Amino acid sequence: MPAQLLALSRNFGSFTAVRMGLAAARGQVIAVMAADLQEPPDLIVDFFNRLNTDAADIAIGTRSARNDPGQTSATIFWKLYKALVQPEIPAGGVDVFAVTRRARDALLQLDEAHSSLIAQLFWIGFARIEIAYERRVRKYGVSGWTFLKKAAYLLDSVFSVTAIPITLLMLIGFAGTAGFLLLGFMLMAARLMNWVAVPGYTAIMVTILFSASLILLGLGIVGSYVWRAYENTKRRPLGIVRERRQFDGAGG
Repeated sequence: MPAQLLALSRNFGSFTAVRMGLAAARGQVIAVMAADLQEPPDLIVDFFNRLNTDAADIAIGTRSARNDPGQTSATIFWKLYKALVQPEIPAGGVDVFAVTRRARDALLQLDEAHSSLIAQLFWIGFARIEIAYERRVRKYGVSGWTFLKKAAYLLDSVFSVTAIPITLLMLIGFAGTAGFLLLGFMLMAARLMNWVAVPGYTAIMVTILFSASLILLGLGIVGSYVWRAYENTKRRPLGIVRERRQFDGAGG
């Protein structure tokens, strides 16, 4: 088995600690897991064996079962993460994984603070394998992966990876503008037919609806430009080369 360094962290919210562990590792295969031992340590051996034999650079542990009850918040967190951030992750999320050195090097190229390590792990591409395991019961202490840390990590992941909030804002603005036009015509028709008895009601409602829809639409458009500028400031590579092969033109 090649030399390896196991990077330990209480949870994946310790983004900087995990990245520093990855940077310090010198083995051909590097594993990351939590320090509470709810993931079986022998799973790391399976990671090493599979990555050394299979044509893959990333191994991810997937939960076939879990014996730690009362994890409703974790379940909700990973469902939201899968829906909003990275649809390719396993349904139960990712708590333990291993990478080859070249995958580690590609991951460390994404030098971003307040980001999502798991989303970056999937963003770099590379061939992945999944290994099922059964999550153990916590024997000592309590989880440091609190609700507030989950919420903060989810927000960091959403704001650093996806433009869904801006897209939703723009869609609401477009829908509001269309709804304003329809409702505005209805209010004006009602006013002309004397169905609206309150003086000034039609003008006030039309003005409010028109202004609100334009504000949302404008924020969505401006947000799209800001998002693109933000994406460029990340300085992510346009592509990551997994390996290079040279063809010398010789037959055979």
